Amino acid sequence: MIKMTSNKEVITGGDFKRMITGAYSEFLLEYENLNQLNAASLSDSGASGTNILRTMGAAAASLVDAKDDGIGGLSKRVGNAAVLGARGNSGVVLSQMLRGIARGLAGKHEASSSVFGKAFQYGILYAQRAIPDEEERPIITVARAVAKGAYHAVRANLPISEILAAAITAGTTAMESVAAKAHFVDAGGKALLVFLEGCLKGLDGNFVSPSLSFSSGFKTDHEVPNPKNDLVRSYCVTVSAYESKADAYDVERVLNQLGSLVVVRKKGNQMRLHLHTDHPGLVIEQAIGWGDLHAVAIDNIADPHAAAPLDGVAAPVAVLAMAADEAVAEELQELGATVIIKNGAGCSPSVGDFVNAVHSDLAEKYIFLPNSTGLNLVLRQVKRILGERIEILATGNEAEQLKALRVYQEAQPFVDAVKSMRAALISG
Repeated sequence: MIKMTSNKEVITGGDFKRMITGAYSEFLLEYENLNQLNAASLSDSGASGTNILRTMGAAAASLVDAKDDGIGGLSKRVGNAAVLGARGNSGVVLSQMLRGIARGLAGKHEASSSVFGKAFQYGILYAQRAIPDEEERPIITVARAVAKGAYHAVRANLPISEILAAAITAGTTAMESVAAKAHFVDAGGKALLVFLEGCLKGLDGNFVSPSLSFSSGFKTDHEVPNPKNDLVRSYCVTVSAYESKADAYDVERVLNQLGSLVVVRKKGNQMRLHLHTDHPGLVIEQAIGWGDLHAVAIDNIADPHAAAPLDGVAAPVAVLAMAADEAVAEELQELGATVIIKNGAGCSPSVGDFVNAVHSDLAEKYIFLPNSTGLNLVLRQVKRILGERIEILATGNEAEQLKALRVYQEAQPFVDAVKSMRAALISG
């Protein structure tokens, strides 16, 4: 039985950075082992470890050059980046855990062990909610055990290291029980424990692994996915500059160094700027020199938002289809798919890839045609972010994509196109 203690421990932003570094490092060590485990419960078989590693890489990369030293601000950066950087169904579950932790730490400059432990419980709740059905999947069984173990340790006012240790012990017991019944170790449940173990090692500062150095940039000792390739831009900045004498080409060149999806439009002495960035303050500071600023908007791309298209959108509707290779992509394009995102073996697109495709404003609205059930939670997260600007059809392979596209007509209104394509899929 856990006894109450007198605990005045404080968890800082620096502690949080070490925990995220430790978790990322632990996944670097374990992701190939996770790829070998059974991930059928999340339809991520064969790639769950890589998807989680790259999701965690996006989360860790968000802390590089972060100016905020408060635990609330840093955890929000991590949560936003994980949501947009999430790959595969397993990556989405991890991203929601990190988002839940951020919600539990919102507004805090530092946190007590109790507050931090409760934030972890909040993260577990978000991870559970990421899976839409009522089926008792192995990862949910382990998550509930972890939450229960953490709850009792939080109630006893134990230090955060002991809260994490109690959660790991409870989760390990649950995972072993599930494995004994199912005759396999579930990748999702194991990944949850790897995350907690990495956080504990990072907090204690005793992890020995290929690590991400926040002071010297991205360096790893092995040939693994580089987190620099998974860096996401979590904020959409739009600014109008009046009485501007700046050259649009020069402005665009500067903005491309600060972010992505840069659009600069100038008419007379009025200029409109748009880009995605992870440091919106730098953009505003730079834009002050380009004219009198008005209509400044900073939107968190990871949260639900309208994502209204800019002026000059090319088409009312576009089909966004996933393809495993160039041959399939060409076949889909011939039937009207105007945007292709690659989704081959070991290469799951991220939530941010889809969000960025929509923000590129090729069309006002989009119809998504996935080619794998391993994208279900990814696209569900995309839908949550972009709302009515997209519709997702339940295509799980190339044959179903082609079936839907054969009835697609570019001239049809969005609602009618979605209706006819869904009808074709149901018709058998």
